[in-house]
Amino acid sequence: MEHETQFIGQSATFQDMVDRTSLASVLDRPVLVIGERGTGKELIAERLHRLSQRWDKPYIIMNCAALPETLIEAELFGHEAGAFTGATKSRAGRFEEADGGTLFLDELATLSTAAQERLLRAIEYGEVTRVGASRPIRVDVRIVAATNEHLPALVEQNRFRADLLDRLSFEVITLPPLRAREGDIEVLANYFGGRMAAELGWHDWPGYSPRVMAQFEGYDWPGNVRELRNVVERAVYRWDNARQPIDQITFDPFASPWQPRTSKPPFDSAPSGTISPATATSAASESTATTPLLPPAAPPPSTDGRIDLRAIVDAYEKNILAEAMARCRYNQKIAAEALGLSYDQIRHALKKHGLN
Repeated sequence: MEHETQFIGQSATFQDMVDRTSLASVLDRPVLVIGERGTGKELIAERLHRLSQRWDKPYIIMNCAALPETLIEAELFGHEAGAFTGATKSRAGRFEEADGGTLFLDELATLSTAAQERLLRAIEYGEVTRVGASRPIRVDVRIVAATNEHLPALVEQNRFRADLLDRLSFEVITLPPLRAREGDIEVLANYFGGRMAAELGWHDWPGYSPRVMAQFEGYDWPGNVRELRNVVERAVYRWDNARQPIDQITFDPFASPWQPRTSKPPFDSAPSGTISPATATSAASESTATTPLLPPAAPPPSTDGRIDLRAIVDAYEKNILAEAMARCRYNQKIAAEALGLSYDQIRHALKKHGLN
């Protein structure tokens, strides 16, 4: 997936966030960017750098969760030759690389206590000491950090330093989730859809059917803009009629009647009181895989000894539908995805068996 640099949205919450970012960018102070996964924290960090006085200086990115704890300090502050096994030559750290510019620390909450302490000293004194060195090096770096954690709560749990949080939270920009950006789902869906259509060589963008737009608006989007983009692009490339509005989407690409059995259900990140397609799919899969649904007892043979096979099959199908609907809290859309059916197919099946 290529690097995305554009801001797209028209909702008031989105515009307020962008304006606040622009205002904070001109000040040479640390900024914390808080938001759920997929909300665009990386874009905000880059915007803070591009609109600052440091725009023509280095912009260095470090994902704190991408490295083992034993290497984080060496990555941040550098190391001298022989400082540890494998350090055959000296190497500058991210602070030195970002000198004069901006250092973006993603997944900040994953830093170890030791790394937090050294980061605090670097921010307070503007100096870093390479691992294995005795003399500090002066650096001029602006820190922008991002996380999806509530850092004050981590402070209370002694998992994050309170003094470091004080240093970093001159300004805190909290990104609104997609479900709170009124009107932006349609804007983003058409933008990503039109771009994917152009990539596939379509002459025109046909848009979406009203049914699909209703599904877009009714979904909770736990993965936010990143998830929306994946859903849209998948729907466009699977659609086989470029002249007709797209009328079929799949929220969960793993939904399949043949998915592998699992001993434990996947973690459900949906907010309390909601049910995600992954959870619904897991529940339906559990009912058909780990505890198979059994058909009702076969009806007794007729007087001539024949058994009505169609009646048995219909009863079995009705039993599966009823069980799936109950497990998916009677949400037809989620139950359809869990069973590998389209929305129209499940509505027809429910009507056929009188389960509406």
